[in-house]
Amino acid sequence: MTLKEKAKNFTFGFDIFENFQGMCFILSNQGLILDSNKSASDYLRKSKEELLDSNFFEIFESPLKEKLIGTFEKCLRNSETSNIPAQMTVGGIKLSLNLVFTPFADKGNPSIKYLFALARDISEQKKIEDDLLKFYTVAENTVNPLQITNLEGKMVYVNKAFVEASGYSKEDLLGKNPSVFGSKKHPPQFWKDMWETISTGKVWVGEVENTKKNGKPFYTQLLISPILDSKGKVVAYFGIHRDLSEKKMLEKQLIHTQKMESIGTLAAGVAHEVGNPLASISALVQVVLRSSEDEFVKEKLGLVKSQVTRISKIIRDLVDFSRPSNYELQLTDINQVILEAVEIVKVGKKAKTIEFETDLQEKIPNLPLVADQVQQVFVNILLNAVDAISEYDSVKERNKISAKSSKTENYVVINFSDNGPGISEENIAKVFEPFFTTKKEGKGTGLGLWVSYGIIKSFQGDIKIRSNQNEGTTFTITLPIKV
Repeated sequence: MTLKEKAKNFTFGFDIFENFQGMCFILSNQGLILDSNKSASDYLRKSKEELLDSNFFEIFESPLKEKLIGTFEKCLRNSETSNIPAQMTVGGIKLSLNLVFTPFADKGNPSIKYLFALARDISEQKKIEDDLLKFYTVAENTVNPLQITNLEGKMVYVNKAFVEASGYSKEDLLGKNPSVFGSKKHPPQFWKDMWETISTGKVWVGEVENTKKNGKPFYTQLLISPILDSKGKVVAYFGIHRDLSEKKMLEKQLIHTQKMESIGTLAAGVAHEVGNPLASISALVQVVLRSSEDEFVKEKLGLVKSQVTRISKIIRDLVDFSRPSNYELQLTDINQVILEAVEIVKVGKKAKTIEFETDLQEKIPNLPLVADQVQQVFVNILLNAVDAISEYDSVKERNKISAKSSKTENYVVINFSDNGPGISEENIAKVFEPFFTTKKEGKGTGLGLWVSYGIIKSFQGDIKIRSNQNEGTTFTITLPIKV
């Protein structure tokens, strides 16, 4: 006799479910409880006798009760098994259940149908699912890029912030090693130490430089924590990134500030070392001018004197521009600041072939500003205009930069215009972003206009740009008139 044939000889009674973990019931075609197991008595806190002939659906609350009755009747009608989620409250505790209805017929009279009901408590599983959903919602909406990698180092999860920060799509990243966006600027030992740390179940923290899909650097502080199973075995790795772009930007700005301070110190030394000989030369020139009657000599000495005066002014402007700001608001003549900025820029070598024009409206009120900060803004804009024109291949009759000031009822308006190459439409929106530059590598930090934007905003002003390619660029600065 085969095992299958032997199995047909087995007859099971309801007793087989007595110690079953789930609640088991035999129900009449009217939904009355004909039998139940020990687990049902334990959960419902009623004896088997108390449950006998009671209405099964009274265990549940409306509107779920009506839904269960509909499913019950459908099972009997179609002789099919149905699976349905359900909830019940016992002793103030809400339970989540997985309810299975299975119809069967009476052996003696097949027209009489019964139904076997199994109610399995899935509250703990439901809680885990809810916790996972909460974690997923938090992970997907946090501003910090998150990633999970398996033991082979392949990414199995990245959140939306990671996608946005890296520029890659999820399809580009999942199943790939994080080295896909690596900058290759860290030595192999750096990553070896990281893997040795996390493989032993320890947390690793370090600063990393990655590369976005567009090739730009992405600086983060990366924390990698091993994910452990119930036995303490490492099963995956969880990584969270903290954006360090602002920190790096401030570090570069600090370096730039320190360089400016160094220039100021150097300029002060130059002024001292060069100033005394210049003063002597100027004095001797004036003595000779007073004692000579030769017109040719007087003309040439006059030229020498004017050049000595020009050198002295350049050194003085350099010292004034590089001197650290005291950050104190003072009533400032905006026209005078414009003129000084133009004078500083026009002495540069690149500016020799550029014509500077100023159109300054009179009787503009003095504004409460930090003069050297505003001058820094004007110089940054003018230097960018000079660089743009000097690198422009097109030959024009004349290269021109103009500075104009005007006044409305509530604002002072300053315009800086050039007839250089202009800025493409796609780059206009980026010019005030930190580290954005169209200059060649090493020619610019990309911080000048970003710093300028911040300075103008700190005075409750605004700075805008209007440009067309091959037609030049205009920067418009508005500063409020404070009475």
